[in-house]
Amino acid sequence: MAVDTSQFKNGLRIELDGEPFAITYFQHVKPGKGGAFVRTKVKNIRNGKIIDKTFRAGEKVELADVEDKRMQYLYRDGENLVLMDNQSYEQIPVPAEVVGGALNYLLENAQVDVLFWRGKAVNVDIPSFVEAQVTETEPGMKGDTASGATKLATIETGATLQVPLFINQGEKIRVDTRNGKYVERVN
Repeated sequence: MAVDTSQFKNGLRIELDGEPFAITYFQHVKPGKGGAFVRTKVKNIRNGKIIDKTFRAGEKVELADVEDKRMQYLYRDGENLVLMDNQSYEQIPVPAEVVGGALNYLLENAQVDVLFWRGKAVNVDIPSFVEAQVTETEPGMKGDTASGATKLATIETGATLQVPLFINQGEKIRVDTRNGKYVERVN
């Protein structure tokens, strides 16, 4: 299905040069001389690259064949992650590289948002925060608390991060998955 440039809006998913893109910014421009045009910034859904693109007013563009699904991460099977569709309970293998660096914070049974393009998973968004148990860390020394000192800790997913000295092995902590930083201790 094609859409006209007059129907552009932020978040609209279109297909350009055989790739899926989402419009992140658009501006209709009517110069004093010449024809009107639409200046846009579009983000490649598969790799996250943002490019500037200009369209003539009235130009038609194909909508991308994309579908969002809420799924549950079950387990890792070699190079694939096995995700379960929450509606049909169908289990789908997704290549681990689709998740990227966020894989370090993905816990089993976590709810994730999966974007399918032409029936193939191209993007997996995990929750912004996870609660994970600290599996390994050095004990903090008493009196060693000046100036917010930190130490290295490993969480149950295998990821390592800096935590305050008062965090001990076996405690649960909240981690920001967008930057891999410690947020707080969880009871």
